[in-house]
Amino acid sequence: MTHVKSEIASQPDCWMLAAKLAGSPGLPQPGERVAVVGCGTSWFMGQAYAALREQAGQGETDAFQASEFPLGRRYDRVVAITRSGTTTEILHLLDALDGRSPTTVLTTDGGRPAAALATDAVVLDFADEQAVVQTRFATSTLALLRAHLGEDLTPIACDAEVAVRMPLPVHPALAEQITFLGRGWTVGLAHEAALKCREAAAYWTEAYPAMDYRHGPISIAGPRRVVWAFGEIPPGLADDVESTGAAFVHSRHHGGYAALGAWGGGRDPLDPMADLILAQRVAVLLATSQGLDPDRPRHLTRSVESR
Repeated sequence: MTHVKSEIASQPDCWMLAAKLAGSPGLPQPGERVAVVGCGTSWFMGQAYAALREQAGQGETDAFQASEFPLGRRYDRVVAITRSGTTTEILHLLDALDGRSPTTVLTTDGGRPAAALATDAVVLDFADEQAVVQTRFATSTLALLRAHLGEDLTPIACDAEVAVRMPLPVHPALAEQITFLGRGWTVGLAHEAALKCREAAAYWTEAYPAMDYRHGPISIAGPRRVVWAFGEIPPGLADDVESTGAAFVHSRHHGGYAALGAWGGGRDPLDPMADLILAQRVAVLLATSQGLDPDRPRHLTRSVESR
């Protein structure tokens, strides 16, 4: 078994451990104006959290790629997500923000530079990973932040238990391309799912807000291509996709690659974060079916650090 396979399977337990950190000092308080920053996967988790926090009425929340943070803006708190704690863009930003705004780092190692530069650090050491490709750290961070917003993680972790075992909706032999879609907070999940397939398997994926998909990107849909939607979907989207000959994957939808018995029998749809686990598993299968190592993708390292 690859490291990433075991790390994907460990997510239900990791999410419950993350929920126990929901009371940690330094997490955003209701009414604060907050910015969340990260790079790659961490940025996408920040996008999801920002949408969820505003949806919960907790306060204005923006998400930025760390190198694109607008230093001219003022925030009550900046939250930085970095698995390694050594990512160059994060360190540069924390250094630039010194004294201007309180900063909180979510990381796996409190002894790394990012934690030392921040006002507060929340350490998810149980979610650290040996694989270069991020899975459980990213979702555990989002689990922590969702728990801090008051969500009950127990049913979500139960959905994750289902997701690590159920049949996959997409097989490499049956699809040549996947487009992931989301709405609201699941737009970040769609971007993350697409990134996993590109990182692990050099596979052609794209990601868009679901409402925007019909404004151009649907032109690439067709036979042997898949459109996979997270969470709420616009009325008529499934029919529009299937009219192109593409398969539509959604936890409420039956047909094409989504004809999974695990969603039958009146079962409620999976939480979108658990649905992301399925996409992670698909990414690993796409890699291994090509003889690629999903633990160590081409051209990638565990942390991007400028020389």
